[in-house]
Amino acid sequence: MPDIDLNLLVALEALLAERSVTGAARRLGLSPSAMSRTLARLRRATGDALLVQAGRGLVPTPHAEALGRRVAALAREARAVLGPAGDDLDLPALDRTFTIRAGEGFVDLLGGPLATRLAAVAPRVRLRFVPKADKDARPLREGTIDFEIGVLGTAAPEVMSRLLFRDRSVGIARTGHPLLDGAVTPERYAACRHVVVSREGDAREPADDALAALGLTRAVPLVVPGYPDAMRIVRASDLVSRVPRSCLGNALVTDHASALGLGAFDLPVPTPDFVISAIWHPRLDDDPAHRWLRDFIARLCADAYS
Repeated sequence: MPDIDLNLLVALEALLAERSVTGAARRLGLSPSAMSRTLARLRRATGDALLVQAGRGLVPTPHAEALGRRVAALAREARAVLGPAGDDLDLPALDRTFTIRAGEGFVDLLGGPLATRLAAVAPRVRLRFVPKADKDARPLREGTIDFEIGVLGTAAPEVMSRLLFRDRSVGIARTGHPLLDGAVTPERYAACRHVVVSREGDAREPADDALAALGLTRAVPLVVPGYPDAMRIVRASDLVSRVPRSCLGNALVTDHASALGLGAFDLPVPTPDFVISAIWHPRLDDDPAHRWLRDFIARLCADAYS
């Protein structure tokens, strides 16, 4: 649009507000002669006098009066679109839906506290959790999700991440299970029947290598896709399983394991700890609302798992 100069919009806003060439010039940091030339350009662009002399002052024409109801809003929009991104957020007025890919364990344990805290500061923000079927980075790249919560596993070099909390594996069995009576040794652990959690259907876990080094193997009659599935099965059977410690409760949700009828125990063989992170694409790194929500979730996790 070669004939459009958005600076004219700002100048018209000042002229209509001040109803004075000198006042508008002072408001915009221009000389009175420069503002007079700008008013002449505005008159040519609109085909209207806009401001006319009335005694010692200027008064708007009917067309300028009609424009005045729109110019201020248009100027604000132009500044917002063409100016640098600001960090100031009106949280009570923030109206936005964020799509988050996260595991069921995170949603089960922190979905409620997160919704409660959000309602208190940003009641119009909505969170849409979607299943975490894999670690594919394409939804982040394509913008179908805003960020992911979990173990960083994508090979995409551009994704960004922030540590939320550190986690470790623990064993679970139903309350009253014989395994919970006494020390859990590798032999007793391997002698139990196990539920393994794997989205890919793989029955092997890191503990199997440590057990094999001791000459032990275990029976795995069930493989399920999620930790909540394993917890429900363990509660209703004599099978045992391995879950992240974070699935069993935290400082915000206490006694979760006992409420589910589960007892936890330290695994009798070493398994690696892991890190839960927020993961996002760089295109959203400087977005003020996205950055605010990342910080908000990080504080929630710190309160829960520190």
